[in-house]
Amino acid sequence: MTVLTGFLGAGKTTLLNALTARPEMAGAAVFINELGEIGIDHHLVERIDDSLVILDSGCLCCTVQGDLMRALMRLHERMSRREIAPVTRVLIETTGLADPAPVLRALMEDRLVSARFRCDGVLTVVDCERARAQLPRHREARVQISLADRLLLSKSELAGQAETAAVRRELSALNPAAAQILLAPGAAEPGAIFGAGLYAAEAVPADATDWLGAVTSLRAPPPAPLLPAGPAPSHSGRVRSFVVTFPEAPGWRGFALALGQILDGWNGRLLRVKGLMAVPGLEVPVVVQCVDGTACLPVHLPAWPEGGVLADRRGRLVFIGEDLSAADEAEIRARLAASPGDREALRRAAICPGLPTRSWLAERVPLTPRQGLASEAFTIQPRFLGEIRRHG
Repeated sequence: MTVLTGFLGAGKTTLLNALTARPEMAGAAVFINELGEIGIDHHLVERIDDSLVILDSGCLCCTVQGDLMRALMRLHERMSRREIAPVTRVLIETTGLADPAPVLRALMEDRLVSARFRCDGVLTVVDCERARAQLPRHREARVQISLADRLLLSKSELAGQAETAAVRRELSALNPAAAQILLAPGAAEPGAIFGAGLYAAEAVPADATDWLGAVTSLRAPPPAPLLPAGPAPSHSGRVRSFVVTFPEAPGWRGFALALGQILDGWNGRLLRVKGLMAVPGLEVPVVVQCVDGTACLPVHLPAWPEGGVLADRRGRLVFIGEDLSAADEAEIRARLAASPGDREALRRAAICPGLPTRSWLAERVPLTPRQGLASEAFTIQPRFLGEIRRHG
């Protein structure tokens, strides 16, 4: 399931036409969200059949999330009853004024839908000809770009090389973690566009960590605990991004508590958190994804990437937020650096019922090693799970 977004006039419908004409998209269903009493956009999409659903009762990010969930379930039921051909991909096109974050939250938090559909990611179409004029004026355009897994640059042939290069620099400042793909007029390559998915463990692509390598290579952190990556580029002071590097693997439960409290404390301003984490006792990295105030289920990759900045197997998190000050960044770094051990984390989590990362505490990961009595023959570590159960 892919969310296709982009500001008004960016070229989403043109891209849909190019995609649906490809033979690789034969098993795709298309959902189009229209804003206003009279729907126009869906008439511009050539493929009108049982696999095209119109959501025209308002903006998808605020009024028709329930309609979307019901439509997805109806699609699955019809497929299960073999009333329609098997659907392998769902494309959801939002209106040009939609914030994708509530849509992603709804897709991931609805148990019936998330059990049947895997979220592949967010594609944002960017109009190279108008982007630099739109970004200072429209928050929706900035948020759509900040939440993207992949940025699809349209109309570069109209904008020219110099303007396109300037737009790419702006996009790198807003979202350094997203790959930028130039769209050729009237063409679309599904293999290059899709496959961003880090939202579920199935079919994690081999290049799924490219975004993190690109970000950390821009700001190689010196070898110090939770080193600041230096002043991050920003757009008109509104969107700020920075990278946190962990020289040592933190205990999973303490990290989950600290990140959950950060999501709570900066709710509404943290647009995206994503990264790879090293966990004591695990040989493979854990992918962390948060959208707005929602923490996605962690994903275990089969192995650490070979080569590049990720070869050191240090955990790294990319934070993208709006109206974050240098003091906010320093506080977030300090909270991650001071994440508690397992025992203290579980105690604190017990009094935080609304913690966004509460489900992470049940992940099957090793307990944080605790200092105990050691000799050449054996190591004795305290056991405290029974105490927690007894005292609640």
